[in-house]
Amino acid sequence: MTSTEGDLALASELKATYARIREELSRVIVGQDDVLEQLVIAILSGGHSLLVGAPGLAKTLIVRTLADTLGLSFNRVQFTPDLMPSDITGTDVIHENKSSGEREFKFVKGPVFANVVLADEINRTPPKTQAALLEAMQEQQVTVGGQRHELPEPFFVLATQNPIEQEGTYPLPEAQLDRFQFQILVDYPDEEDEFEIVRRTTGDEKSRVESVVTEARLAEFQSLTRRVPVADHVIRFAMQFPRLSRQRDDGPDFIQKYVEWGAGPRASQFMVLAARARAVLLGREFAGIEDVLAVAAPVLRHRIILNFNAEADGVTTDTIVGQLAEFIQSGAQNETEGGRFPKLLRSKSAK
Repeated sequence: MTSTEGDLALASELKATYARIREELSRVIVGQDDVLEQLVIAILSGGHSLLVGAPGLAKTLIVRTLADTLGLSFNRVQFTPDLMPSDITGTDVIHENKSSGEREFKFVKGPVFANVVLADEINRTPPKTQAALLEAMQEQQVTVGGQRHELPEPFFVLATQNPIEQEGTYPLPEAQLDRFQFQILVDYPDEEDEFEIVRRTTGDEKSRVESVVTEARLAEFQSLTRRVPVADHVIRFAMQFPRLSRQRDDGPDFIQKYVEWGAGPRASQFMVLAARARAVLLGREFAGIEDVLAVAAPVLRHRIILNFNAEADGVTTDTIVGQLAEFIQSGAQNETEGGRFPKLLRSKSAK
């Protein structure tokens, strides 16, 4: 972020807007503070998110309420085994021109044409239909009948998965998982939050949320996020997480023992973007190491592939990310050279 008065004023407005967003969401959503923060960070970063949690934890309600609060158009797609790609993207249909009587093809838009698309239980549809979202998520367009159709700005895919029942599911391929900036875990509420949920939802009172930001203003907030300064040493700190996760030969012992496949460069990009967004949401003028640490788990948990040893020992990707954070912060792996990479991360020719 430059030190111009305009950027500082916009950053102050963003912090106040975030407080209003949280206030509006609290009318409908009880608890789930980390989930809501990570969703807003992803939206400011322009990234997509995967929400994973057991049934009945209001994943769909969270996404719909957030879209309403941000004043964005919203469509929900229930993914099922018989869902076809055209059911998502849209299709060409024969249309008769009443004035001329001629018939022509007309494109009918599918539910993907919205600012926020909720892909509910995305792992319950075959890969062909899952792949229909790939072009939309990466290129922000769909191609039907050889014609490209631009999707609205902004555009976010927020997908949900049920981690319990795996019968009849189709796990997302790593290439598509990598398109999601975050994998957000939606956990069970604590006792007081569950009490409040039951109290609210069993009465006749219905809460409504109001839009607190316009699409144009949201675009300005997204642009501001990319101008938040990040020091070089913070970028290098973020890079160490995915780079170390790929060091299966001379890396940390726990990586060699438990990790089958590490994270790619896109993880570093998403971590830095998310750190920028978190910093400006909290009212800081630059992103720091604490911001990287806060977003490391949701960025990496679906990008680090564990092996059988990890499953046998009950080790999760969050465990690996936590160990990586301790390992990197301790500095015990090697002394740095010239403020650049630790020796472990350099190529052999550079040592």
